[in-house]
Amino acid sequence: MPIYAYRCSACGHAKDVLQKLSDAPLSTCPACGADTFAKQLTAAGFQLKGSGWYATDFKGGASAPAPAAAEAAPAPAAAGCGTACSGSGCH
Repeated sequence: MPIYAYRCSACGHAKDVLQKLSDAPLSTCPACGADTFAKQLTAAGFQLKGSGWYATDFKGGASAPAPAAAEAAPAPAAAGCGTACSGSGCH
């Protein structure tokens, strides 16, 4: 069963609730009783275990080096393109 984070917009009370996917969302705040208790958007909490692609390819390994600035920048336009460029941005 997933754990949902709820927060009351009236009093600011926050609570994590274990609910089934089929359960209706809560709406009444347990602290103040207002009908402003709503689910919050949170990051999923899970852990990858085992010897699959995550452990062998990404877990704690050295990352690939970033591309050099010269490789990432577009090549300059060749001189003599046949138009009067003079910095007009035609390339």
